[in-house]
Amino acid sequence: PRAVAGVKKTADAIDAIVGGHIDQTMVDHVLTHRSYAYENGGLPNNERLEFLGDSVLGLVVTEFLYTQFPDLPEGSLAKSRAGVVSAASLAEVAAELGLGEALRLGRGEHRTGGRTKTSLLADGLEAVIGAVHLDAGIVASRRLVLALFADRATAAAAGPGGHDHKTRLQELAARRWD
Repeated sequence: PRAVAGVKKTADAIDAIVGGHIDQTMVDHVLTHRSYAYENGGLPNNERLEFLGDSVLGLVVTEFLYTQFPDLPEGSLAKSRAGVVSAASLAEVAAELGLGEALRLGRGEHRTGGRTKTSLLADGLEAVIGAVHLDAGIVASRRLVLALFADRATAAAAGPGGHDHKTRLQELAARRWD
């Protein structure tokens, strides 16, 4: 019952944003984590959709930042994008959509709090984006990404420049050893 409510909430939120209905088979695919798929006879899982969604997300956020902030240099654009597409950012958005409640997890992931794990929420949201892209096309997937991330991208570009730990480490190393 709780999982069904989570699926409905998530699907309704996505449908409202993209202006259409995503096929139920695709929704099931999106929400199936590999742990659940393995425990249930090797069902299709969301990893390939996640791979696609990651690329669509990166493209749309990059394009948004590039066009909306023409005076930002490349380094600032990269930092802003990294902050927006980070696992933490994706997990926050996924939680807002109720995605954690809807995920189909194996027993181990369920017992260890998988519904609130940053990595699983982020991966699930990328799978959603990939599914929307496949099912409804680039216009719908762009609409979804912008509805979910435009405010975050604007804030990241206006702020001191992203929270990408790898970039920060590289900058510190460059200052120290240059």
